[in-house]
Order: sequence, then C-alpha cells, then structure tokens
Amino acid sequence: MPLATETPASTSRLPLLALALASFGIGTTEFVIMGLLPDVAGDLGVTIPHAGLLVTGYALSVAFGSPFLAVATARMDRRRALLLLIGIFILGNLLCALAPNYALLMAARIATALCHGAFFGLGAVVAATLVPEQKKAQAIAMMFAGLTLANVLGVPFGTALGEAVGWRNTFWAVVVIGFAAAFALYAWLPRDIPAPRMQFIHEARSLGSTQVILAMLISVAVSASLFSVLTYITPILENVTVISPHEVTFMLLLFGIGLTAGNFIGGWLGDWKLMPSVIGILALLIPVLGLFTLTTASLVPAAATVFCWGLLAFALISPLQMRVVNEAAQAPNLASTLNQGAFNLGNAAGAWVGGLALTDGLAYRELPWIGVALAAVAFALSFLSHRLDVKASVAGAPEAAR
Repeated sequence: MPLATETPASTSRLPLLALALASFGIGTTEFVIMGLLPDVAGDLGVTIPHAGLLVTGYALSVAFGSPFLAVATARMDRRRALLLLIGIFILGNLLCALAPNYALLMAARIATALCHGAFFGLGAVVAATLVPEQKKAQAIAMMFAGLTLANVLGVPFGTALGEAVGWRNTFWAVVVIGFAAAFALYAWLPRDIPAPRMQFIHEARSLGSTQVILAMLISVAVSASLFSVLTYITPILENVTVISPHEVTFMLLLFGIGLTAGNFIGGWLGDWKLMPSVIGILALLIPVLGLFTLTTASLVPAAATVFCWGLLAFALISPLQMRVVNEAAQAPNLASTLNQGAFNLGNAAGAWVGGLALTDGLAYRELPWIGVALAAVAFALSFLSHRLDVKASVAGAPEAAR
C-alpha cells in the first residue's frame, strides 16, 4: 500500500484523529441508551424491558445489517464511503432525537447501527494504510481510542445530559459530534485512498479461509466473555460488593480507563507479535476473571480487578481486527466489517448466556466463571490459529530454500 510509505507520521495523525472522533460519536450513541432507558420508557409509554430491546436491536443490526452496507460501498472511493457512512450516522441520530414513538425510535436505531460495523470495518483498513507496516495495529488502536473514550466520557456525560434536560437532547448532542466528525473526515482524510479492485470470487475465497474464520470466532468468544459479565456489572457491584450507585459510577469510570489503556497497549503488542500477544493476553485475562469471583467481596480489591479486567479485555480488540485484515487480504473492507459484526454478535451472546445462567440460579458472585469459560474458548482457538501459522511457516521454509 503506497500511501503508508508516502505519508509522514505528522500528516497521518490528523486523519487518525478524524477517525477517532467519528468512533467516539458512534460509541457514544451505541452505549448511552443504556443509561437513558428509564427516561425513554417513561416518555414513550413502554416498559423498561421493552425499551431494552433498543440495545438488542442495535447490536443485531450491526451484526447482520452492516455487511450488506459494506458490500454496497465496496467499490466506492474509501474517503467518499466513510463520508457517506458518517452521513447515515448523523441522519439516524437526528431521527432518534425526533422519533415520536417507540416504533420509529427502534427504526432509527437500526438505521444508525447499519453504519456502525461498516464504518469501523472500513475505518480500520484506512487507518492501517496511513502508517508504515510496523505501526498498523497501533493506527487501528488510535481509531478505536474514540470508542474507549466514549465509555469514559461520552456515555456518562450523555446520560447526565439526558437526565437533566431530556433524553432527546442527548441525541441532538451526538448529531453535533457527528457533524464535527464529518467535517474532520472531509478536511483531513487523504483524497487518494482508492477502493481495491477485486473479483467477488477471490473475496469470497479469502473470507472462507480457515484463519479468517478462526479470527472471527475468537472475536465472538472474546466479546461474549466480556459482555457475559459487563452486562450485569451494576447488580454484581451493588449486591455483592455492596456499594452505592455513586461508587458504581466510579467503578465504571475505572473500567473505562482500563479499556483506554488496554487499547493502546494492545495496538503496540499487535505490531510487535500479533498472535503470541493475543494468546498471552488471554492467558492473563482468564485468572483475572476467576479472581473477580473473590475480589467482589471488597471495594478496593474489586476496583483493582475491574481495572485490570478492562485493560486486558480491550487489549485484544486491535490485534484481532488487524488479524482479520491481514488474513483476508483479498477482501479487507468486508472482512473487517464482518469482524465488527462478530464482536457485536459476541456482545448479544454474552449478555444472553449471562442472563440464562442467572435465571438458572447462578449467583452474581459466580458469574465471572462464565467469562472464564468463554475466554478459555478464545484461548484454545487462538492457540490453534497460531499453531497453524507455525506449521505453514515451517512448510514454506523448505520451498523457499529451493
């Protein structure tokens, strides 16, 4: 990719910041609805569980709808495609702010979610083209920094804004962020980022490779491990750690700081040794989640574990995204988008498995064991993928020597 060698670090920073700003807005609109559910339910005359389907609908739209949008934009100039996607994001949030009833709000959320996976998928590929080969995972981490900051800043402030002046104003604020991101993308993205000219049969063959499938399965398992516990973190902290709602907010902020730190660490590790780093991070994540079943009994140990958990969980995101892009060289845009769908499928699956376990009588204190089991699945798949890499390199060595 010639652009990576021609773009100096000082010039590539602004496009990456534009991508990070857009991911901040997308991350905020995805997660802020959780804090606004009571207000939304009361205003639109539905139950809170019914309003909670706005979260599920968004995640499923990302998982199953975004790939179609990625295919539709696959032959477009990448800069133009990103601007189109951020335009859909702005329109979707505008409709959320104006929606007069629950049905139209759900439709607006689904429309907004369509751009989510496609934007992150294409954005990750573009970010990787802006930097030298040895810094590609760090560039992807820079873009995903917006998503982590959305959890640290966007969601708390968006929730507070909605509680103070109404939930619709939160979506108006996200519209403003969307316009700022669109301006930054228009001003700072290079104008010579062409779409790859690939044949569909080659793209399909690339997506069907064993390593691409393994990478996406790892993404599903990693995300399911995270959300099997994170979805229920508030009742865990309130009922097991026995802390106040104010202290829960502090714990979630600490978790968000861990996510942000882990994102950058993961980018650096991914550029160093990608699959060995994924295996090593998972080897640390499993005992940390197991330890959480004990540390939840006291505030300080629980806080330390929550921070480490967030750090390790998000250190996996950029390397896994880079893994898919590397292995699906014939169809990087579509594969990258599908991997975003895999993450969101894991979100929904993890929340469902955790809820099922609680319904069947599992105590809140024991819920992290579900995360341990799912992380162990991710570890086994990662180890298998790495072993296949090693075998392929050994098999290729004699041929190269001839």
